[in-house]
Amino acid sequence: MATRTKDSQSPAPPTAPAARSRASAKGEQTRARLIAAARTLLAGDGGERFTTRNVAALCGVSHGMCHYHFQDRTDLVVAVIEDIRPEWISPLEAAVDSPGSFEERAERVIALLTQPEGADLAHLHSALHWHALNDERVRAGLEAEYRRWRSCFVRLFRVLDDERGGGPDPQVLGECVAAAVDGLAAIQSLDGTVDADAVLRTLVRALAARS
Repeated sequence: MATRTKDSQSPAPPTAPAARSRASAKGEQTRARLIAAARTLLAGDGGERFTTRNVAALCGVSHGMCHYHFQDRTDLVVAVIEDIRPEWISPLEAAVDSPGSFEERAERVIALLTQPEGADLAHLHSALHWHALNDERVRAGLEAEYRRWRSCFVRLFRVLDDERGGGPDPQVLGECVAAAVDGLAAIQSLDGTVDADAVLRTLVRALAARS
């Protein structure tokens, strides 16, 4: 009876750690696809069709697989909140925390804030706010993100405080600018003729002059 040579033998099965690593990577890919599908539904119609079943169908996986990664639709909404952080908070953090004087950092911040927000991101924010009104966990997640966003403006004015050796409370100044930016975004959604660059520059310079 012929025997197989060593070279013709089937390759050894992957070790358990390697198999687990591949399974983990596949699981992360599926999770990312589910979040992307959730974003699409939330941005598309304000969340009217936003259910775990519809997210799973759009993603092309079973409903059970969706619930394997996310307990319920609230888990999905919270995941979307975290997923969009690199699109609106991280760039602001980089603008504020990168080296430079107050003037240089303020210029970076204003340039960033006066860029038009993409339609999908704007619709997402609206949908997330709606869900926050009806779900305490979503509200807590969104509140934490906005707290992180507002802290960027506080850090900006702390740079000015360090440069000038004292003055008005950077916390208050930063919160003032954050509130103005938020309000300006709401105004611009209704009236595109508002000159956001001029408004923000005037505000930041006025507050800086008082320091």
